[in-house]
Amino acid sequence: MADLRTNFVGIKSPNPFWLASAPPTDKEYNVVRAFKAGWGGVVWKTLGEEGPPIVNVNGPRYGAIHGADRRLLGLNNIELITDRPLQINLQEIKRVKKDWPDRAMVVSLMVPCEEAPWKKILAAVDETEADGVELNFGCPHGMSERGMGSSVGQVPEYIEMVARWCKQHTRMPVIVKLTPNITDIRYPARAARKGGADAVSLINTVSSIISIDLDTFSPTPSIDGKGSHGGYCGPAVKPIALNMVAEIARDKETRGLPISGIGGITNWRDAAEYIALSCGSVQVCTAAMTYGFNIVEEMTTGLSRWMDEKGCKTIEDFRGRAVGNVTDWQYLNLNYIAKAMIDQDLCIKCGRCYAACEDTSHQAISQTKNGKRHFEVIDAECVACNLCVEVCPVQNCITMVEQTSGIDPRTGRAINRDYANWTTHPNNPMAKQAAE
Repeated sequence: MADLRTNFVGIKSPNPFWLASAPPTDKEYNVVRAFKAGWGGVVWKTLGEEGPPIVNVNGPRYGAIHGADRRLLGLNNIELITDRPLQINLQEIKRVKKDWPDRAMVVSLMVPCEEAPWKKILAAVDETEADGVELNFGCPHGMSERGMGSSVGQVPEYIEMVARWCKQHTRMPVIVKLTPNITDIRYPARAARKGGADAVSLINTVSSIISIDLDTFSPTPSIDGKGSHGGYCGPAVKPIALNMVAEIARDKETRGLPISGIGGITNWRDAAEYIALSCGSVQVCTAAMTYGFNIVEEMTTGLSRWMDEKGCKTIEDFRGRAVGNVTDWQYLNLNYIAKAMIDQDLCIKCGRCYAACEDTSHQAISQTKNGKRHFEVIDAECVACNLCVEVCPVQNCITMVEQTSGIDPRTGRAINRDYANWTTHPNNPMAKQAAE
């Protein structure tokens, strides 16, 4: 079996699967259950400074988007940081770390944007023997209205400033958790690096209103007839998160900056995708809240078997291998040509491909042959948009087949796979810019 052990900025764990800072990591009982189930580490739910207690709502805290089969696609929450006393949390963190020394113990923190509170809470966390801290600059609701969370994460100068404070006042690695509620994720990542942060983690939740109750006309979840924006997470945010991870991984100013990937990780395949985009650990929340802690067994077993099949002995053997294949649109190979092909043995004659292509795309599928219901691709009209593949209910019934020779019937261009490097080929209108 492949070796899943990781060493993320000096934080060692038996596998890359950590529980993200969230309700599942709010207390010793939960964390111990997670470690018994096999999780490699946790990020303890965000701690705040001593003072006036945090008061959460005593009504619904979650809203959800479901698929047709009631599978959870996205979860929205309006819960704040931990409402348990700071000292109780610190005692439990110290006890759990002592009992589980081989597991990663990272503590999420959020205090006002002043140096003194950060110095004080870091000293307290240092005494727990925790492995690292994660600065919560991402929470989009509740705390951001108080000048913390995403209100800090949206200002690169604040990120750099707080990261620098924390590096001065702790022995532990400092991970900066980034908010996705920003136009360009590269700027806060660059600021974290400038401030001396050891790593970044992303994404935190997306600011959202999950739905409107059309009987009460209140956002859900509803508290006494009123609702608020919350944080959106779960499988639906994974594409957003992967893109932001990739932007940081390939940016020349943050290239090589360690990343802990977060966002919609539900199975081992999701985790492998994040690792392929350079993540050194992955954090899970919604999947654990949906299916329980035992899902980590499928995650570790599946990832290990896949690595064996690929000949990867350790995570490092494939970490970052996808980064070089992420590029800007202008550098894509315009000489590459593919066509859709329908496997008639698998086709169930439902007509979804025809309806989608005829009504909304390129009229590249015929629907009858010899007077019978029959669907076939018209090569001369197919632009390989892939819509038919995505709407087909039968897996692998429709596939995209690369064309390696001949003439493209739509453009008249020769199909030539001899272009070894499209980036610098003279037929590429962006060749000069790409070379630069």
